[in-house]
Amino acid sequence: MPEQQTITLTVNGRVHTKDVATRTSLADFLRDQLHLTGTHLGCEHGVCGACTVTVDGRSARACLMLAVQADGREVVTIEGLKDPAGVWHPVQKAFFENFAIQCGFCTPGFFATAIELLGQNPDPTEAEIREYLSGNICRCSGYQAIVEAVRAAAAAMQDHQRG
Repeated sequence: MPEQQTITLTVNGRVHTKDVATRTSLADFLRDQLHLTGTHLGCEHGVCGACTVTVDGRSARACLMLAVQADGREVVTIEGLKDPAGVWHPVQKAFFENFAIQCGFCTPGFFATAIELLGQNPDPTEAEIREYLSGNICRCSGYQAIVEAVRAAAAAMQDHQRG
């Protein structure tokens, strides 16, 4: 396997072609080569969820995925959640309005995970939200505000779809 490889991937709507060491994690690539520092590194073992991003519409632990595995794929980080007009994603807005952000370290991972959940299940129960988010660790909160934020985002997204 070569030590360096050229990869092309789309990150937050922009195509990037870069040479990357084959052992570089996607998280390190995003942070160091693309300067997208919203992808946080916590445990670097895939346990805490802070590094979670979306790859081809599915949440992925960027600390466990190699950058070369993202070749040809579409990645969305927290920096790519606002729409082109600068409007926050409903999950971002709901977290802000429900005081679900404290230190913010875990927040990008919770956003990616919650967005995936709501894409699969637009009206989850509290138990389903808690189960789906269970792979993300927050050391500041008791999770209640986070669960309420996801419920509020679900309701806002449903209201938006109804028109």
